[in-house]
Amino acid sequence: MRSWFARLSIAGAFVVGLTGPNAAVGLNVFETELGQLARTRLVEVARSPVVVEAVREQNRATGAYPDARIAELDEKWAAEAAAEQKGGEAGPLIAETMGRPVSLYLRQIQERSQGLFTEIILMDARGLNVGISQTTSDYWQGDEDKWQKTFLAGPNSLHIGALEEDLSTRTVQSQVSLPVVDPQTKEVIGALTFGVDVEEL
Repeated sequence: MRSWFARLSIAGAFVVGLTGPNAAVGLNVFETELGQLARTRLVEVARSPVVVEAVREQNRATGAYPDARIAELDEKWAAEAAAEQKGGEAGPLIAETMGRPVSLYLRQIQERSQGLFTEIILMDARGLNVGISQTTSDYWQGDEDKWQKTFLAGPNSLHIGALEEDLSTRTVQSQVSLPVVDPQTKEVIGALTFGVDVEEL
């Protein structure tokens, strides 16, 4: 297992840039391993019936949301997340999302990964949270690469984010995102993001 010093060296010295519609700025030396992980374990989760059906169901509810409604929900979520971070209980919007069967499924996957996955976020066709393994700071992910470079990029897209250092937990992570595809229509209906601790690869 790599030392903390080695991880910092990797994060600081071996970041490279790629081009193309699915390339992140500052991709890392773990791109190959993360790509292989995405095309095996992660895609299985994205194709699972519980994930696909949860996205389908939410799309039926949120598809007609006006932008103002999305902004309102995102603001409400942010306030609840901030209160939770200060030691309060989860607010109603976060609690409802965390209580869904798909969120339980994602939490179980994270727990069973033995530290490989640091978070899992499932998003609908509007970029809103469908299921989460733990509380996120935002409810709407539609302005971020995790959604824009997967949902908008097509059924075969893959986005590997830059390495990010978390000094509080002494981990170096990368977000790996892929689309959720409806097996019946072959259309992209959502997106799925995994936070991956690269030392655990």
